[in-house]
Amino acid sequence: MTDVEREMERKLRAAFDPAALVIENDSHRHAGHAGSPGTGTSHFTVTMASEAFRGTTRVDRQRKVYAVLADELAGPVHALALKLSVPGD
Repeated sequence: MTDVEREMERKLRAAFDPAALVIENDSHRHAGHAGSPGTGTSHFTVTMASEAFRGTTRVDRQRKVYAVLADELAGPVHALALKLSVPGD
């Protein structure tokens, strides 16, 4: 696990207290593509289930995660795929 992944996990756990959280580093699939710096920390998929998402729309959930990970998205992370749900859904 990279420092970027560890920091993303720390922030997501603190902000959303998820029932389930998986961070997948997809950077190797994008090596050589435009926007890929070749650092190994540029493309991620986050799958997370949290009660914090109950009653929110898909777009609201994404906005909340983007706000928490704003520093990463402004720096090392080029692409972030999100699969966000409420536990049990």
